[in-house]
Amino acid sequence: MKRLLILGAGTAGTMVAANLRPRLGNDEWKITMIDQEPTHYYQPGFLFIPFGIYTPDDVIKPKADFIPAGVEYIEAEIDLIEAEENRVTLADGTHIEYDYLVIATGTSIRPDETPGLEGPEYGKTVHDFYTLEGAKALAEAIRFWEGGKLVLNIVEMPIKCPVAPLEFIFLADAYFQDKGLRDNVELTYVTPLDGAFTKPIAAKHLGNLLEDKNINLEPDFYLERVDADEKKLISYDEREIEYDLLITIPLNMGSDVVARSGLGNEMNYVPVDNKNFLSKQHDNVFALGDAADLPTSKAGSVAHFAVEVFTENFLRHIEGLPMLEEFDGHANCFIESGHGKGLLIDFNYDTEPLPGKYPLPGIGPFTLLRETEMNHWGKMMFKWTYWNMLLRGKPLPLPHEMLMAGKIDESA
Repeated sequence: MKRLLILGAGTAGTMVAANLRPRLGNDEWKITMIDQEPTHYYQPGFLFIPFGIYTPDDVIKPKADFIPAGVEYIEAEIDLIEAEENRVTLADGTHIEYDYLVIATGTSIRPDETPGLEGPEYGKTVHDFYTLEGAKALAEAIRFWEGGKLVLNIVEMPIKCPVAPLEFIFLADAYFQDKGLRDNVELTYVTPLDGAFTKPIAAKHLGNLLEDKNINLEPDFYLERVDADEKKLISYDEREIEYDLLITIPLNMGSDVVARSGLGNEMNYVPVDNKNFLSKQHDNVFALGDAADLPTSKAGSVAHFAVEVFTENFLRHIEGLPMLEEFDGHANCFIESGHGKGLLIDFNYDTEPLPGKYPLPGIGPFTLLRETEMNHWGKMMFKWTYWNMLLRGKPLPLPHEMLMAGKIDESA
């Protein structure tokens, strides 16, 4: 019997199991998943908790609810991936052997990697919303906040869900307007990138949004340290930004087990072929989702489209056949912009976000690179789709490759 081992029962790992279990015979294949965390988080929902749009109960379910029938699930800490021996060692010393391995161990924030960021002020005047506990603490912090300098800072790219910081600052603008406090709040968006929207066409269509919403922009800011006592961000070129309330998106890094196992780069992401996700070191190891070192967004849509490509390729690979499907880096992201409106961007490795309609040419119902109420509802409806379709391996009527139909190519 062949053995497929999946490390991580988050978005990518769960979708791999859900897509492959019906395609691999139970008598011929044993599929095992390992994860140390019993709770599955709908991570895009963390963004909404500080503003009272979602509660914590809206974004959590047991991971066991989504393990497909016929898949063995082990809740345990992984100590080491021994790829040369085709086995994984658990923290208790147990060895799990495999014929094929999928690494889907995700990424997480590392505030400890930035001097001064993690300390006694974390959870008081310094907050994140990339964890459930961080989002809950931030909800309490802004609930009775009367105003001052609110600064959102992205420490370094890449980050999980790269549009979420923009969404937060837009929602903060709307939130404080609704509370009648907007005149008391100075909002500043601090990024290491050269703008809020870095691709030319998106910048042309959306570049005025921050100015229109009276949000300050500090681009090209590479954070060197945080002076929590003086409440200052200090960049490598010695620029300083003062804050009263700091919303941080700390450095994101892959799992430490990837590093311990010698399978990752300097950020603990697994180098893979960006067309088929096969490890550059081992021909029976794949990495998917946020764990993979891909030149595209670390977003749920990327994991969804990537798993579709991976599934067909894996079935050929185990038969000794060439992998024919190629992932094009397709990603699409709804961007909540406040007051019941949202944006949508759709892009891939080679094509930047373009205006138009999605997914049906000329019909939509979603409009690209423009604020609309329908885009907001697309964002809000996705939670149901995530819990009830994506994680359960049910097909969505969306092609994994990015299509130009319905788009206006202004770069031509």
